[in-house]
Amino acid sequence: MNVLITGAGGFIGKNLFSNLSSTKGVTANGYFHGDSLATLKDIVGKADWIVHLAGVNRPDDVSEFKAGNSDLTSEICNIASKCGKQIPIIFSSSIQAGNDTPYGKSKLEAEEHLKSYSVNTGSQVYIMRLPNVMGKWCRPNYNSAVATFCHNIARDLPIHVDDENKIISLNYIDDLVAKIKSVICGHEVFSNHVNFLEVEPVYEISLKFLVNTLVGFREGRPHLEIDQVGSGLIRALYATYISYLDESDFSYTVESHTDDRGTFVEFLKTKESGQISYLTAKPGVTRGRHYHNTKTEKFLVVQGEALFRYRQLHTEQYFEISVSAANPTVVESIPGWAHDVTNTGHCDLIILLWSSEVFDKDKPDTIPSEI
Repeated sequence: MNVLITGAGGFIGKNLFSNLSSTKGVTANGYFHGDSLATLKDIVGKADWIVHLAGVNRPDDVSEFKAGNSDLTSEICNIASKCGKQIPIIFSSSIQAGNDTPYGKSKLEAEEHLKSYSVNTGSQVYIMRLPNVMGKWCRPNYNSAVATFCHNIARDLPIHVDDENKIISLNYIDDLVAKIKSVICGHEVFSNHVNFLEVEPVYEISLKFLVNTLVGFREGRPHLEIDQVGSGLIRALYATYISYLDESDFSYTVESHTDDRGTFVEFLKTKESGQISYLTAKPGVTRGRHYHNTKTEKFLVVQGEALFRYRQLHTEQYFEISVSAANPTVVESIPGWAHDVTNTGHCDLIILLWSSEVFDKDKPDTIPSEI
């Protein structure tokens, strides 16, 4: 299946082209800014699908809105209608389509051209009236507040906000690409010839929330803190923010606490799910010898061999577990049981450690106790 992407060099186009190029059975072809009309005619004729993303939204002259949005769409429809086959078209319109601006009018005119194309050829047309779209590869200091804020905040550059209470609507690029791909690959079937596609979710947020969240990402890093970035809006914002880091910020050092027993390094601290660290112990060295009332831990030996020992505080019950990196095993610390770990191997012991709580030196919940 050949898919033609107009505007393949733009923000959405780059993401879609990259995704489709790695999709089995799909060949992605791009029409780029500056390509000739002859090139367009050649690649339209080879297309089984057209995803029309090319357009103008920040021209030097308002007349470019009509040329870049309405007229280009009309030309694509004319070329496609003469190919002797039905070519479905997915079009990236805007929530501003039809408003009383040159941009909005040009997008609505483009939609009308597509509707006429569908009537004349019987081809299906899919129109997406998109809000702002955020994600990697969006151009900062152009037409996206999210891209500009991510770029500047990641570099500790100033940002300008006229009204922090202004609400903006956002789609995330991966959700948009997934929607387009789902339609192309036939995972969604539509009976109408002209269809308006809803790309969900749409996030409604204030500029104040956006700025505070992005600043929080930046300020949390030196403290090893990370937000709840696993799902939803925060996941999308975090991935977007990280994509704007300067190459010099792709890595950062963390503090190492070393003594004659070995090393302890904190790696990551979450807001509600504890922290991740690692520790080392030299051969024969024992670490721990304490208990917790509430805090729990998970240990995973990634190098060497270890003996974990336990003592129940009131019954004096004793228990031990021998583990090695050769047989990955998660060992838990249990509230009310004193515990320690001894390196029983011949090389340095390295243990990955998760704790259910971020360490608080004022309330450590770590009470010394011999086994």
